[in-house]
Amino acid sequence: MADYLWFFAVGIAPFLVALVVIYALLKRRRLSAEEKAERNSKTRELYGNDDRQR
Repeated sequence: MADYLWFFAVGIAPFLVALVVIYALLKRRRLSAEEKAERNSKTRELYGNDDRQR
């Protein structure tokens, strides 16, 4: 029984984790140009437009 558990932990589990990561990367939605502009606007609003802080 322990041999099967070890085989799963070493042989199969890494492939399952890789598949989950690949699936998540493929399903990730990109922001549209309009959404990016809104995000940038809200960020500037939150942090202010003062360029002297850099």
